[in-house]
Amino acid sequence: MPDDSFHVFDTTLRDGAQREGVNLTVADKLAAAKLLDEFGVGFIEGGWPGANPKDTEFFQRASQELALKHAQLTAFGATRRPGVRAADDPQVAALRESGAPVVTLVAKSDGRHVERALRTTRAENLEMIADTVAHLREHGQRVFLDCEHFFDGYNHDPDYAASVVRTATEAGADVVVLCDTNGGMLPADITRIVTEVAERTGARLGIHAQDDSGCAVANTLAAVDAGATHVQCTANGYGERVGNANLFSVVPALELKYGRAVLPEGCLSEMTRVSQAIAEIVNIAPATHQPYVGVSAFAHKAGLHASAIKVDPDLYQHIDPARVGNDMRMLVSDMAGRASIELKARELGVDLGGDRDVLGRVVERVKAMERSGYSFEAADASLELLLCEELGRPVRYFEVESWRTISERRPDGGSVSEATVKLHVKGERVIATGEGNGPVNALDRALRSALEGVYAALASLELVDYKVRILEGATGTHAVTRVLIDSSDGKGEWTTVGVGENVIDASWIALESAVTYGLLRQGYTQP
Repeated sequence: MPDDSFHVFDTTLRDGAQREGVNLTVADKLAAAKLLDEFGVGFIEGGWPGANPKDTEFFQRASQELALKHAQLTAFGATRRPGVRAADDPQVAALRESGAPVVTLVAKSDGRHVERALRTTRAENLEMIADTVAHLREHGQRVFLDCEHFFDGYNHDPDYAASVVRTATEAGADVVVLCDTNGGMLPADITRIVTEVAERTGARLGIHAQDDSGCAVANTLAAVDAGATHVQCTANGYGERVGNANLFSVVPALELKYGRAVLPEGCLSEMTRVSQAIAEIVNIAPATHQPYVGVSAFAHKAGLHASAIKVDPDLYQHIDPARVGNDMRMLVSDMAGRASIELKARELGVDLGGDRDVLGRVVERVKAMERSGYSFEAADASLELLLCEELGRPVRYFEVESWRTISERRPDGGSVSEATVKLHVKGERVIATGEGNGPVNALDRALRSALEGVYAALASLELVDYKVRILEGATGTHAVTRVLIDSSDGKGEWTTVGVGENVIDASWIALESAVTYGLLRQGYTQP
């Protein structure tokens, strides 16, 4: 287990919660804290007790409800006010009484902010820092000091910024964190300033990087290169404005590229799971192209890549995805070659037996269908059904005689859609109707009505997402429509695709495939 020589400090629950659109409840914060602890971070900044009622409640409940295995809970707050002793400041008292073993204090380190925002003198600011740090240390709490706007302040007045670091260290702060609060620094700036500050002060330094220049992760690693031994990050890079240094990019870089054991053994492989679980808590769809943990992080599309990966996956992957709990995926598109199809079939559990004729037919069929508007990149279920057809094992649980939909606008302003489907199921002709809040919903209900009497497991099938894209037509206003349907049976999800001259035709193709694949998953034998 990593010792105290290097800190992974998470501030998702405080700084990450400042992202636009994020509003965490106390229960959300407790759930996220458990996940971050499972990932193995050393410190979890829970919020600002005393300044925010929700954060005050979080610390009260955390002492009873959180049994952290790896992390220490950290309270965030400011130094005492000008002209008031730390022992008499109610905000400092809230930090002291929070129950958190560690306190992160934020202090001004840019003289311009001291004078214009705090409206006090630079000397008084240093007194505020020294008094507050010493007071909390006297009461048995460990103290980290966040130097707000440090890099901008250092560029303006390096002597004063360095005096802030020196004052905090002499008062008992374990770590002084240099903050790129405005996020405008570049890696070369970070390396130069961290190196100079370390030489001038001898303090233990940390880094807190915002991502406004798109360099938060690079800046964090540059600070480590310059001697920082404390990194502050947020899950999935959540945070104010464009966000913070991404915990799930910084940590694997340190573990896998720098060779530093910064997490407890075995925790790194939990990273993808934790990333996605926290995304669910904050109600933000996981970023598909996020490094390391994104669903596309190890997805391969080009035929040239697939040919090489078939020989050795490491030829086109910078790490083994299993090390961070992710998987390699093969994408099948009009760029696909035989190697792409063979690897994708293997991923789907379909054995093509190395048959070059089958592989050739599938490649040509996929390319032809992609030219007509299909996309199999996100529609593995449709691709698996296609593979079965080319192997001479088409999946057919029912035959479609016909279907139709009618949409009716009523005098009261309401509308309803009705669909009728005619199928042949196990030698019987079945006619069923369904009503819905649109033609696709009506078709879905009619199809279920026709089949559930024979295939009872369809009752668990649920349409969970529906996407429509209008593709450019070949002539004039003629357009092609592509529909993707995500379905679930409560145990897993799958995606099917349909393409047609209108949204109803395309939806029916995707819907028919979704039901067929759902029955295949349930293990039904074909008539």
